[in-house]
Amino acid sequence: MDADTIRRMIEDGLPGARAQVQGDDGVHFEATVVAEAFRGKLPLARHRMVYATLGELMGGAIHALALKTVTPDETA
Repeated sequence: MDADTIRRMIEDGLPGARAQVQGDDGVHFEATVVAEAFRGKLPLARHRMVYATLGELMGGAIHALALKTVTPDETA
């Protein structure tokens, strides 16, 4: 697994989202995801939305994913 594949999966699964993903060992990753779809949602719900884009890879090919999830307004 690589960071670019994860980024594409997140962006494809959350239309309009922008994701930055880092991770050098192929199993541990960090991601910042900016999406209007997060507006009005608590952090746990936001994280679940991202996990849903990755499906069965979570806990398998992706051992760990540290997330920062924000709306476009929260990036400033």
